[in-house]
Amino acid sequence: MSLNSIMNAGQSGLTTAQMQLRVVSDNVANVNTPGYVRKVAEQSSLVSQGVGVGVEVTRVRLATDRFLQAASMSASADAQRQGVRYELFDRIQGLFGDPGGTGGFFAQVDEMFAAFATTAEDPASSPARQAAIFGIQSLFDEGARISRQIQSVREDADGRIKSAVDRANGLLQQIESLNVQIAKATVVNEDASGAEAAQAKLIDELAGILDVRVSQRNVGGVSIRTNGGALLAGDGYATLDYARAGVINAESSFNEIWVTEPRGQKRPLLDGVTSGEIKGLVELRDLDAPQAAERLAELLTRAADELNRAHNANTAVPAPQSLTGRNVGSALDVALAGFNGRTAVLITDAAGVVQTRVDLNFDGAGSVDVGGTTVPLSGFLAELNTRLGASGTATFVEGRLSVTATTGRGVAVVDDPALPARKLGMGLSHFFGLNDLVTTDRPALYATGLSATSPHGFTAGQTLTLRLTGETGARIRDVTVAVPAGGTMADMLAALNSPATGLGGQGTFQLRADGSLAFVSAVTPAPRLSVLEDRTSHSASGLSMTELFGIGAGVRASRADGFALRADIRRNPALLGLAQADFAVATGARAFTSGDGRGGLVLADAGQISSVFDAAGESVGGASSVSRYASELAGDVGGRAAVAKSRAESAEALRTEAYGRQRAHEGVNLDEELVLMTTYQQAFNASARLIQAAKDLYDVLLGIV
Repeated sequence: MSLNSIMNAGQSGLTTAQMQLRVVSDNVANVNTPGYVRKVAEQSSLVSQGVGVGVEVTRVRLATDRFLQAASMSASADAQRQGVRYELFDRIQGLFGDPGGTGGFFAQVDEMFAAFATTAEDPASSPARQAAIFGIQSLFDEGARISRQIQSVREDADGRIKSAVDRANGLLQQIESLNVQIAKATVVNEDASGAEAAQAKLIDELAGILDVRVSQRNVGGVSIRTNGGALLAGDGYATLDYARAGVINAESSFNEIWVTEPRGQKRPLLDGVTSGEIKGLVELRDLDAPQAAERLAELLTRAADELNRAHNANTAVPAPQSLTGRNVGSALDVALAGFNGRTAVLITDAAGVVQTRVDLNFDGAGSVDVGGTTVPLSGFLAELNTRLGASGTATFVEGRLSVTATTGRGVAVVDDPALPARKLGMGLSHFFGLNDLVTTDRPALYATGLSATSPHGFTAGQTLTLRLTGETGARIRDVTVAVPAGGTMADMLAALNSPATGLGGQGTFQLRADGSLAFVSAVTPAPRLSVLEDRTSHSASGLSMTELFGIGAGVRASRADGFALRADIRRNPALLGLAQADFAVATGARAFTSGDGRGGLVLADAGQISSVFDAAGESVGGASSVSRYASELAGDVGGRAAVAKSRAESAEALRTEAYGRQRAHEGVNLDEELVLMTTYQQAFNASARLIQAAKDLYDVLLGIV
């Protein structure tokens, strides 16, 4: 080996040791810097024609471990997902108050029914009536407030989704910009560790927003994809796009989150996202919050219905001059079809003495006996008016049946206790809502009583647009269904279930025995059904198909906002029905008295009467009392909040452990750095001595010359 070769080998050793010492110096200087990843200077031999001619630092890299990094990112994504779900669901739980306390929402349910027991003891007591009325109004006002606040939580989640999308876009741009820097440094063999460290921090932040897969590129830098395979960065950067809904309520349909890959391909982001902040926010917005709102609405609906069931069997003293029902969503003859049994319409004076009595006897086969004359259901209204004569009038306008007495008189409807007129388990007054205690500004009960042969009442060509959403939150399919030319419910079902123009293949709409419409999924897991647009209008009632049948969870959840104590009772507590009329009373006899409190006991017991609850949220429904359902809902809300908290804590503990292991491997250890510093110093000294020895040899040779 020549002296020049020896000199060059020593020089390369000096340069390499100097660079290694600088790397160690950087590591020691950043020992307490959060998130700092120690650097490693990789050394290799220089070989020329099979002979070693020195050493060099081939690259300065970060001491990362891709497996630990992947585990840490996965744990971070899950911690963010569970953290935001718990944070927002805890707000929902707080809206209901303490489930076991006396001041929470659920305590008001039993308190409301208990207030009627006092009215039964003293029906004439104005304070007792006021207390009962206040209990009703307070419960439904509080339910409406909670429902609106749940929608506010959803709105907050939706806003945070938009913010997360914007943050992700900014991070992807920065990551790709650093990719370019790292690639340039790699080509010229420069130190790119600073850019790599900055990029690693950005990737960690991105992983908290949505779970990603990271791989190293041969040219330097990283390639990032979603779990669904969508390219986010590595050959340009992707763009995430999300447009928020204008007004957020229970019936809102949210827009898709799209990702446009660097080469222009556009696909739904949620198809490839299983964790992260965005996933948690979407789950809260589209699952947790709507399910809580839907169950709340079902509770309020059944509470109102049981109060109305009891109140329609009662009467005020004196009886109200007019009874006006709710919109039943069908023509009168269609609504009357299926009634069987006897009831009576009484026109009384202020003292409760019957002035006019009209007996109704339904045969369940399409006709009714009105005051001794049998007529088809289509002739019911005309015959009833004939029998009422000068005492009153009956009308049916926009789906509402009304019976009004002449001035100074009142109206009461009473069923035969031996064979009461019933349809779907409801009396005539209850079915039409003639003497409802709690009113609503939209349909709340979806048992229409329609059969497959019943006319659906919608105009051919009107359209309904439905959306199916998958388990991930991504859209499966949008379909617009047109009202068919055929006029029966069977025709409507055929259009809804058509594989070509309906939802055939994903599931089927089924008309149940009570006339309610249900969508039964044909796939597992079942997709979520929502309504994007409804341009239908029922010819008799003006209701849309969505309103009439309660299609989609959104319209069912929205019911909670519409309940209120009947306006005239709120203004005049004397109209609260606490008495019960005698069915056997004859014209000229007294039908009820002011001291009768039997109706108050019926109202007090309404919370314990078994009722059939519809499926709502994760509840499959079934027979239960209002009080029991309220207790179960309280337990469900509290239990879900506890589970969310447990998941959040577990995910955070796992993230802490994964991060700790990653830092143990990637962080700076002063003892290790001291050993490396000593090693590099000795290597520097050895290289210096090699150069000195070569110099001495040069000096000797020159001296000889």
